[in-house]
Amino acid sequence: MIARAEGKFIRISPTKVRPVITLIKGSNVTRAMNVLDLTNKKGALLLNKVLKSAVSNAKNKGYGEDKLFVSKVVANLGPAFKRHQAASFGRASVIKKKTSHILIELDTTEKLITKVKVK
Repeated sequence: MIARAEGKFIRISPTKVRPVITLIKGSNVTRAMNVLDLTNKKGALLLNKVLKSAVSNAKNKGYGEDKLFVSKVVANLGPAFKRHQAASFGRASVIKKKTSHILIELDTTEKLITKVKVK
């Protein structure tokens, strides 16, 4: 792991983010950014923000954007905001507004090439 970024308490359900995660997992950073720009989902916009933050963290460490790839992407469930809505017979039903924690880790392609050569 070269760099990582984590977006916490993001107002989207992790089940809505996970299909977008499968599009970018294991791909080059520039390709991942292009895919996220062209994907018409709210989760893609949020993943793009976290990915740009991870790339910025890697640049601060001295790594170039062209040699990075997405090694790990995880969307975990965060705390849920609980709201109430009126229901029939004078009851109240609970509405859970789910949040998610998105983690992105980047690694270098040089490290990947050396792992392949050793085997």
